[in-house]
Amino acid sequence: MEGKKHFATGRRKTSVARVWIEPGQGKITINARSLDDYFGGLATKKQTVRQPLELVKFSDKHNIFVNVYGGGPTGQAEAIRHGIARTLILMNPEFRTILKRASLLTRDSRIVERKKYGQPGARKRFQFSKR
Repeated sequence: MEGKKHFATGRRKTSVARVWIEPGQGKITINARSLDDYFGGLATKKQTVRQPLELVKFSDKHNIFVNVYGGGPTGQAEAIRHGIARTLILMNPEFRTILKRASLLTRDSRIVERKKYGQPGARKRFQFSKR
């Protein structure tokens, strides 16, 4: 476990996050930027990313590198959370019960419904005119 890189992928909506965890100083780097720089003032997104680490009381002796693309801030934060949770299980299988109970291992498969032809959106209709 020590001195080894662990890798897993997390997904949410149209976002895909590739996550690596290796021994280090406890830094979280997303797309070559720090967590605070990447999500800026979005405190809930930062909390979402740290959620699996806080649940298992993971030490600050590991660096987390993330490459994420697609979607918006919410989808990316939740994809990163999913990837971190999956990587933690590879590092220590005992974390599985804690993370499973918090439902962080299940891939949330909900995506945006596609737009249909003859309509302005997925379900919305153009205005009906009787006369």
